[in-house]
Amino acid sequence: MIEDQSDLIDYEMKRNDNTRESFSTDAEIRKRNMKTKREPGHRIFVTRSLQLDRIKFYGFDMDYTLALYKSPEFEELTFQLVIDSVVELGYPEEIRQFVYDRTFPLRGLWYDKLYGNLLKVDAYGNILTVVHGFKFLSGHEVRELYPNKYIVGDDRIYVYYTLFNLPEIYLIACLIDYFSTMATYVQGRTAVQFGGNILSFRAIFNDVRNSVERVHNKGQLKEMVCKDIQKYIHKDERLPVLLDRIRSHNAKTFLLTNSEYWYTDKLMTYLLNSEHNNAKRDWKSYFDFILVDAQKPLFFAEGTTLRIINPSTGSMKLGTYSGELQQNEVYSGGSCEVVSKLIGSMGKDVLYVGDHIFGDIIKSKKQKAWRTMLVVPELNHELKVFHDKRDLFNTLESLDTSISELLRSFDMTANRGPDAVNKIKQKIQQCTHELDMNFGLLGSLFRTGSRQTHFASQVSRFADIYASTVVNLVYYPFFYFFRAVPQLMPHESTVDPEEPMHFKSWGGDTPQSETSDRRRSTMDQGASGVSRFNHSLSMQISPDLPLHVTHDHDADGDPDDEKAADLDQDLEFDLRSKITYTPPTKKE
Repeated sequence: MIEDQSDLIDYEMKRNDNTRESFSTDAEIRKRNMKTKREPGHRIFVTRSLQLDRIKFYGFDMDYTLALYKSPEFEELTFQLVIDSVVELGYPEEIRQFVYDRTFPLRGLWYDKLYGNLLKVDAYGNILTVVHGFKFLSGHEVRELYPNKYIVGDDRIYVYYTLFNLPEIYLIACLIDYFSTMATYVQGRTAVQFGGNILSFRAIFNDVRNSVERVHNKGQLKEMVCKDIQKYIHKDERLPVLLDRIRSHNAKTFLLTNSEYWYTDKLMTYLLNSEHNNAKRDWKSYFDFILVDAQKPLFFAEGTTLRIINPSTGSMKLGTYSGELQQNEVYSGGSCEVVSKLIGSMGKDVLYVGDHIFGDIIKSKKQKAWRTMLVVPELNHELKVFHDKRDLFNTLESLDTSISELLRSFDMTANRGPDAVNKIKQKIQQCTHELDMNFGLLGSLFRTGSRQTHFASQVSRFADIYASTVVNLVYYPFFYFFRAVPQLMPHESTVDPEEPMHFKSWGGDTPQSETSDRRRSTMDQGASGVSRFNHSLSMQISPDLPLHVTHDHDADGDPDDEKAADLDQDLEFDLRSKITYTPPTKKE
């Protein structure tokens, strides 16, 4: 990763001296980007380039972002409370014997309400793993239910996006397994029968989902957390330091959470209240704006009524609030559109940090183009396993490459392929399974073997940066440029740049010598160096070659920003000597 401007200049010089640099393989790119001064656990990983000095507002979710719940203590508490709730609905008392197993549930799983299966899928809906209760289905069994090993994410599917879903995932697996294996129940494809009753897998899902909602909404879970907050909430002394440093660099901070004010107040008091010169500091002083009861993802759509809360009583004042948002005040509800106008945000000047890939990251990115940081507490475990078992992944890459090498000399005249391919495929399956089992019973959050999961694809697409914890921001300066690793298409990474190209380009039959060189521009450079339009009576019949840098995908800042303007001037150079481009001529 490029650390500063001098590194950038050195990098550009090396790139110009070595033309092969731009044709590096994916493995070479990984090696080049492994050099960093920060420990892996302190790093922030980049999927889309981001300049911190362009950020004017830092927004934070609370649950699993600022307030990180301890695992497995919090999941075990939730699991037991939800079991109590479903037993009240008439489920058998025997299910109280189940004990939460943290190695089983995995964020990002899909639940098939029709067949009662938990699915791990890739970015395109192709099924990687299927579990029915505690039973992992074989390839043959999967194809019986899903002929193409493919499924569409429609109403039949529920996606477990958040860490709050982990106890729910395990409980639904427990219930499906219980009803599928006990002799008193007869399992069908979509339901179980007992006596004259039918219990569908969709009904089991609905009962568990509603029980989880009751446990969270009626306050019992939150009250138990607040009674023993040290047991369930991880306190990080770096958090108040981070928030103070952000504001000291002339950026504003805001808290945007779905939690009620009373619960927010309890958790944030524990995390942020401190004593300085024998005077207690209120946690609200760390934020410029505070919004609770946000009801994300609804907040990023039509939203709800924006109201002001009395912090001393927790009650809301009558009517819709329409004035400027004030520091040390607490607001309830609202919408992204309204709040953005009140604080003066344009969209890309906001970096929002959250843990919910859909409610926090996807919706804020799609609706307002906020820059996004995803908190992935599971990341340290993923890093450790991937590091310790890197030889298994390297073996997978070697096996994939060996298949390509075996098949590269065959064309359509061949009637039979080499027998070794099937043996290599079996080794790939064995190696993939071994690698998965090191992560957990359902494998890695981000991949199965060499194939990335649906969750991983959403992280790559919508999270600009991601880390195991929000406090990793303290290890980066506020002028830092998070630079994304170059992504090569297969035609860019697998073709040898020294291999001769014995073919013609599409539409490239006309020799360039028959066309006139392009040396004209509608933008005339004056003596002051400022571009201006050069008006002419003659008609322009073809587009011009831009004589200054226009294709800049990293220019996300304010167009009136002086720093950005200075950078644009520094980047101007003579393109005529570097690019050959000629306009077409009218055929006679």
